[in-house]
Order: sequence, then structure tokens, then C-alpha cells
Amino acid sequence: MSLLRWTTAASLAALAPCQAQSAMSPVDTSSPPPAAAADVRSMDAIMHAYYDVISGPAGNRDWNRFYSLWMPGGRLIQTSRAAPDSTPHTTVMTPQEFAQNLGPYFAKNAFYEKEISSHSVETFGAITQLFSTYGVMDAADDAKPKSRGIYSAQLFNDGKRWYIVTMYWDNEHRGAAIPSRYLK
Repeated sequence: MSLLRWTTAASLAALAPCQAQSAMSPVDTSSPPPAAAADVRSMDAIMHAYYDVISGPAGNRDWNRFYSLWMPGGRLIQTSRAAPDSTPHTTVMTPQEFAQNLGPYFAKNAFYEKEISSHSVETFGAITQLFSTYGVMDAADDAKPKSRGIYSAQLFNDGKRWYIVTMYWDNEHRGAAIPSRYLK
């Protein structure tokens, strides 16, 4: 086999996983359903709506409300580990994949997530980076969360409303306690 054929074949083989991944997770360019004005009027409102729509007793969630919060092409990125001391990895999802993956769990299990401290915000022009410390509870009135973590939310304001572009998170774990500045 000539060097040119070999390098071409090797390049195509290396690209195959990337092509398979993009085929499995196409960028969603569809328009989201119309959002309630109260949900998207401010960065605080959109974060409240995000927490509100995924939280509740066992049962279905209002996925159209959830989708309405997102910019077309938006992503949720979960950081996780096989064990507390293992190498972290990410799972990237569209809002639709998130609903498909977690909808069955929410249908059978109560899940409450809420912001447990004030968030930190950096804004430049139309973009905002927001760190939101959350707690996960089994019941809305639980005094202490069973787990905590931080969302890194990238938000966009087009002058008319706020959109979530990316929601990227990690849970607190052994060796990575939430810094006190994110618990005030």
C-alpha cells in the first residue's frame, strides 16, 4: 500500500468516531417553543425556571417549558467519575437528549434541585457566565441536600430575552469540596 493511501486510510479511520458522534448528536437548530416572558426576562428568572422545571415529585416534567429556555444548539454537559478518585469524563446532551435520558427517572422518582447560595456572574456584552451552587434533595422541604454541585451556565441575551446556551456541571466529591466563596 502506498504511503498516500495508508495515510488517507488512517485519517479516515481516525475521523470515523468523530463522524459517528456527530451523527448521534446533531446540533439542534430548531426554534425552541415560545417561552413564558416571566421565565426569560432576567438571568435570575431563567435560572429559577431551569431549577423549577426539573424539580418536583415523581411524574412527568413540562419539557416544552424546559426546551423554551434554550438557545437552538444549546448543550447540557454532565461531568462524572466512575469512582471518586477516577479521571473525570463528560456526557454532552442536547436538551432533547437530556429529557429522553432523565424523563423516565423523573417519572418514577422525586427530584428536587435548588440554588443554595447566591450565584457569581461575569458579563461582557451579550454573554454571561454564571456559577450556581445547587443542592439535590428527595423532598422539597429537606433541610440538608443529599448532594451538592456547581453549574457553570453560559447565558445569552439578545436584547429581548435570556437563553441558556450551555449548562455544564460537576458534583461535589471527595477531594473536591465546593469552595466557601460559592456557598455565601
